[in-house]
This record gives sequence, C-alpha cells and structure tokens, in this order.
Amino acid sequence: MSAQKFTRRQVIATTSAGTLGALISHPFTTIGDNNTNKLAILGGDKIHKGEWPEWPIWNREAEKEITEMLRSGKWWRGNGEHVTTFEQKYAELMGAKHCLATASGTTALLVALHVLGVDAGDEVLVSPFTFIASYNAIFMNKALPVFVDTDPETFLMDTSKIENKITDRSSAILPVHIYGLPVDMDSVNEIAKKHNLAVIEDACQAWLGEYKGKKTGTLGDLGCFSFQNSKNLPTGEGGAILGNNDEIMDRCYSFHNCGRPYKSVKRTSDYPTRGSNRRMQQFQAIMLLSQMNRILKDADVRQKNAQYLDKKLSEIPGIIPYKLASGATRSAYHMYPFRYVAKEFNNVSKEKFMAALRAEGIPCNGGYGPQNKDGLIEEALNSKGYKRLFSEKRLKQWREENHLPGNDQLCKEAVIFYQSILLGSKNDMDDIVNAITKIYENRDQLTG
Repeated sequence: MSAQKFTRRQVIATTSAGTLGALISHPFTTIGDNNTNKLAILGGDKIHKGEWPEWPIWNREAEKEITEMLRSGKWWRGNGEHVTTFEQKYAELMGAKHCLATASGTTALLVALHVLGVDAGDEVLVSPFTFIASYNAIFMNKALPVFVDTDPETFLMDTSKIENKITDRSSAILPVHIYGLPVDMDSVNEIAKKHNLAVIEDACQAWLGEYKGKKTGTLGDLGCFSFQNSKNLPTGEGGAILGNNDEIMDRCYSFHNCGRPYKSVKRTSDYPTRGSNRRMQQFQAIMLLSQMNRILKDADVRQKNAQYLDKKLSEIPGIIPYKLASGATRSAYHMYPFRYVAKEFNNVSKEKFMAALRAEGIPCNGGYGPQNKDGLIEEALNSKGYKRLFSEKRLKQWREENHLPGNDQLCKEAVIFYQSILLGSKNDMDDIVNAITKIYENRDQLTG
C-alpha cells in the first residue's frame, strides 16, 4: 500500500498541537510537491492565496442618522445628543461610572494628565514599548517621561522595576495596555498608593480587555481610549476617558470644553478654569454607536482565533506567543504579538523572516522600535524649556538610566499580526501556522 501524501494545511488542520510538535522535528519535504515546499519568497507557491478581512467595516444603516444630523445643523456636542448617548453606552459597556468622549486618544491622555495634576517639571513613569502618543502627551504637559523597562514575555511594563524609577518629582504612573494586553494593575496601584501617585491607564488599544474580570481603563484613577481608524472600535479619529470619581470627571469635562463650568466645577466666570477644546463631534459618536453593535462579537472571534494560534504557534521552535500578565484574564487583541528567536531559524534575521512570511501571504510587521531612544526625546531634553525645568545633573542621570535591556530584546524579537487578521476563518489561522512551519522547515533556503 503506497504512502498517502498530505498538503501541509491538511497536516495542520488534522493534528493536535502535541502531534504537530512531533511532526515539526521532521521536515515536510516529503509532503506535497517540491514547488509547495519551496519558499514563496524564492519562487514557490504561497500558502495563503485568499484575501484577509478588511478594516474598518462600515454599516450603511448608520447613514440615515448621520444625514439627519447633518440636515439638522446640530453638528457639535453642545446642541446635539449623540455624543452624550455614546458616553452613556460606552460607560455601561466598560463597567465605568462615567465616560467623557474626546477628539482622539491623544487628547484623552492630555486631558487626563492635566486634570490629575501632572505639571511642568514633574516626572511620569511610562512604558517604552508603546505608540508615541503615550510619552508625547507627557512632553506636552512639560513633564519628563521616565521609562520603566519592559518584560519581554508580556510585552508590558515590568512592574517589579517601577519603584526604583520613582523620584521626588514623580507624579503619576502611566501603564500602557499595549496591543490590548492588560498590565498587572494590582502591582501598579499598590506602588502608586504607597508613593501617592496618580494612575492613568493608557487603554487606547484595550477596549474590552480584562484584568481579574474588570475592564481595562477602569482600574486606575482614569483610563484613556482611542477610536482611530485602525482601532477595534473605530470612528476615524476619536477618544474617551473613563472614570469613577465624580469630581475628577467633572474637571475633565470642564477642561476639555474650554474650561466652562460643569457640575462641581462652579461658575465664577464664563470660563472658571484653564481649558482647551478637545471635544468629540456628533458624526463620530453616531459612527461609534453603530460600530458598537459588532464589538462584542468581533472580540469573541479574535479571542477564539488568538487562543488557537497560542496553542499551535507555541509548538514551533523559536516562536514564542505573548504571555498574559499576572491577573490578566482577557486581551483585547488589537494586535496578535509573538517573539521570533532567530537562533532557532539558523540565525535568519527577523526582517528576512517577516519578508518570507509576507511572501507566503501572511501580513506582519515588527511592532514598535526602542521608543526610549527616539530622536524627539533628545530634542525635548535639549530644549530651553527642559533645561530650565530639569537640572543638568538630572538629565544626565536620566540618560544614564535609559538603558532598558528587556525592551531592547523585545524590539529585536517582536512580530505582530494586525487585529483584522484575527477576524479570519480557522483555515486562515491554519495558513498562518502552516506558513511559519514551512519557513522553519526550509530555513536553510534563507541562509547563506
């Protein structure tokens, strides 16, 4: 009886993770034809030949309400109800007492930092593995971002390294739930309470992420979210602040609305406090209310596919999926991250690995670089303002302590899949595993 031949997809789809692990130790060179086994980057057939889910996805049923709003002339939140309706529904969805909608995630951070007292000459502890807005917002408040090293396993701030970064100028901790992965918030809050620091969650990528059953963005003094075009809950641009303290949220509302009085922020004049215009627009709120109709279902699909990838990819040598931090119970999966260990692939560079993976039809990128070494930071530290605010001795110390080996390692190894990939089918997930397995088994083709 002749040996039956299987395609790699058939092998992946019909074996358990344990059996797959055993198969990985044996090349797939006898399975399928030679062109299938030749890497696509070198002219072979690619694994994934179909399309990936597009993002964002528009619901045309929302157009009627947008048109009615436009025809009414009630275009800003001051004379329309849609922003308020969104705030109520988002607060309910996330389990928070209050929600304030803002123009963007960045403006949400700016408002939160200001209202919680971050001021010129202060220091804010923040993760270096993040989008630029996290520390740009600190700079905009004329404070100094103090980077806490990253735990490469979780992709998050290493909470065990927070305390030795605290100084007499520290005023807040800004933990970043990057890619939707929840930070160990019990540890953050314990340290913050001990040192009388505010906690501002950067949950801009963490809608519906959970820590000990509670939603990210509801665990600190304030939590900030983004609804930018790429986000799991998108409206082109937009953001929100969640909070449970009435007085703090009143001040957020007043500050984001040009300093106008609001509830406990009493009227002493037309503009009783310093403020700025950080308001969300009516059409953005209508779009968000429409997008919220799909967010729970999409989140469940992402989680199911991510957990499938966790199981399958962990069987491939040199591929290490993210690890949830202590206490984290659910990621939002704005990205699906894993680490690529080059030595297991005959020291093929991450860049060449990603190029080979893309050639197989699997979109990917390397995530964030070492943001703590970004040129804009030196530009800020060398500005006349920062030289006035911080002594030469402090800035020299900051530079000396800005060596973060955990973050450097993660930036070297990180590979990510965009969130809409996780909205694909099980066969799509098998193609991801199949493509990486193919590259591993034929890694010699990429060397030399």
